[in-house]
Amino acid sequence: MLPVDAQISMETQADPRASVYVARQPILTAAGGVYGYELLYRSGAAATSCTTPGDLAAARVFSDALLTLGLDTLTGGRRAFINITRQVLLADFATLLPRDGVVLELLESIDVDAEVIEACKQLRERGYLLALDDYVVGSSADALLPFVNIVKVDMLTTKPEQHGRLVAAMPKKVKLVAEKVESIDVFSFAQKLGYQLFQGYYFSRPMTFQGRSMAGRRVAYVRLLAALNNPDATVLQLEELIKQDGSLSYRVLRCVNSAAFGIRRQLHSIRQALVMLGLDSVRKWASVWALAGVSDGAADELVNLAIIRARSCERIAEALYGPDGASEYFLLGLCSLLDSMLGRPMAEAIEDLPVPDDIRAALLGEPNLPHSVLAAVLEYERGEWDSAIATLEKVGIEPHHLPIAYGDALKWARELTRTAAAA
Repeated sequence: MLPVDAQISMETQADPRASVYVARQPILTAAGGVYGYELLYRSGAAATSCTTPGDLAAARVFSDALLTLGLDTLTGGRRAFINITRQVLLADFATLLPRDGVVLELLESIDVDAEVIEACKQLRERGYLLALDDYVVGSSADALLPFVNIVKVDMLTTKPEQHGRLVAAMPKKVKLVAEKVESIDVFSFAQKLGYQLFQGYYFSRPMTFQGRSMAGRRVAYVRLLAALNNPDATVLQLEELIKQDGSLSYRVLRCVNSAAFGIRRQLHSIRQALVMLGLDSVRKWASVWALAGVSDGAADELVNLAIIRARSCERIAEALYGPDGASEYFLLGLCSLLDSMLGRPMAEAIEDLPVPDDIRAALLGEPNLPHSVLAAVLEYERGEWDSAIATLEKVGIEPHHLPIAYGDALKWARELTRTAAAA
């Protein structure tokens, strides 16, 4: 494994704001089998409830569950119940999620009107499963019954005499979930009434999972969003904006290779990832990330260092392949600190990234040309000039390219930092 600059300690350098937390609570069948898991945003490891505003919490679950922790990790292949607010619903963010892996849970706080009804109709036509949360008979949510597959009923707030009317009002296709089941008596009562699914403390309290995400640059998100709203923006322009931020670059790559797209192929550049995602998906994801607050604060030192390495590796590779053949070396430098950024071994950190085989091998310490380029950059970082020059000469690269490339990378990173500080 290539050494991390100055043996940076994850314990002392990691920014606690980069930790993400998602709780899950099982939804069970009458026989005790797991039908799915409701995913819930948590602000910290010790948090037992969510006090974050609905839109922000929903966006964080989107981003953290799908891109940082991974739906498969959280649900083991079963469906994830994810809360949806009115804003998330009308912005069409839900289509970022894999329709075969989620149940979109419409919160009771949503004001049901023509826009909401049409959005639910379209999601149903696209094959998504919809659920109503905390349903009450005679409420405005009745208008959504033709489009939902699941209805959740709060067993603590629903009066016993209301259950018969509620069960009778359900279309046959709808599954009923008894939630907040906190005793065997409530479980037995719900079973007799005809509820098919069950959720509550009687079975299991929510379990919190922790992961690490990367800090983002506010200016990069602002610029990206502005560019996305420009109808004349080109893929090349978007690529340049995204490459300026390690967090954005990582999320774009992770997004392409996520379950939402079902794509497992190697990518050689950010540009290729953008083409595969399409501008519409990039626009949606950028909005979700901004809403989720992932761009708050300045980038940490690890991200700055990764950007310098990425630019340096790219510039050195241009001497070999020209500008059009050096893009994957940007990914090489960018990913060289992912183990420290995410608090995971490198093999795990890059497991779901669709990087080329030679770049993956280099990141895992296997000797090849990309490994030598990155090794020379790291040696130059540490002031080991002679070693850096010798490393490049062994693979046929003129050594004068290294100080030029690294100097350009430093200037590039300084300009980004200066712009970010002024934003």
